Amino acid sequence: MRTIQFHFLKSITLTERNRLRVFLIKTLKKEKRKIQNLSFWFCSNNKILKINKKHLNHNYYTDIITFDFSPTPQHAIISDVFISVDMVRENAQIYHTNIKSELHRVIFHGALHLCGYRDKSDSEKKKMRKMEDRLLKSYFVSRETKK
Repeated sequence: MRTIQFHFLKSITLTERNRLRVFLIKTLKKEKRKIQNLSFWFCSNNKILKINKKHLNHNYYTDIITFDFSPTPQHAIISDVFISVDMVRENAQIYHTNIKSELHRVIFHGALHLCGYRDKSDSEKKKMRKMEDRLLKSYFVSRETKK
């Protein structure tokens, strides 16, 4: 059974969760990935810093940490994705966008990591951002055309 779950350790508005689940399943399917269990954890900067220190030996805040527990890329996705609500809000201000858009960008960013996209080099970051933009446009435009 495919499941996508949303867990709120810190409050943030995420509407239309079922629609988002369907969109993520379709997106991952296009990338030849199936889902067994994908959990998004919305947390504070402090929580994400603790995770970053403990599991990645990084002593800084970040907006997202994606853990892929799938045995191989050919297996169905088993993943925990931690998203800092504080960083999403801060980045929305920095990049002059709304929180809803920035939140979805980060969610899609995590999904893209699970599809094998990386963001270490400049060229990888450019490709990742292009895919994020494409997913955001597809997600929000499809919603507008259904109204």
